[in-house]
Amino acid sequence: MRLSNTDIYAFQALGYLGLQEPQRWVSSDEISERTGIARPYLVRILAVLSGKGVVKSKKGIGGGYALARKAHLISLCEVVRAVDGPVAPLSCISLNWHEDCVEQDRCHARNSIYRKMRDAMLAVLQEFSVADLVQDARQGVDYHHCLEHLLRPNV
Repeated sequence: MRLSNTDIYAFQALGYLGLQEPQRWVSSDEISERTGIARPYLVRILAVLSGKGVVKSKKGIGGGYALARKAHLISLCEVVRAVDGPVAPLSCISLNWHEDCVEQDRCHARNSIYRKMRDAMLAVLQEFSVADLVQDARQGVDYHHCLEHLLRPNV
């Protein structure tokens, strides 16, 4: 598993939303302006996060977006799964998107290495929450610099 542009943008937007008062609705225009995320892309990310129950949305005048729960109750695992789907490196070890493999019972790599990779990633993402992103947002940390450091396959 590696982070995507969408993960970074979701983290930035959620950190900003977490700074707000609990019942304040924040427009996509404001989030875009404050985070530097292009509004069309941001709206798609917020729609996905809303559909997965990470954020809530309200249409109309005075509407916008807000966290669906307190920041410390939204794990980064939930966010990454909402945005990218499986955290596991392979479907044969995925907890939520499992697909059987004909070799799964005798495959040493699957039953040791790949499971351990999955478990380590899940443990880290479960350990941290949107509250951790809020700490950065409060200090003005800009995750756009992370985009320059994303690993991209040499294909």
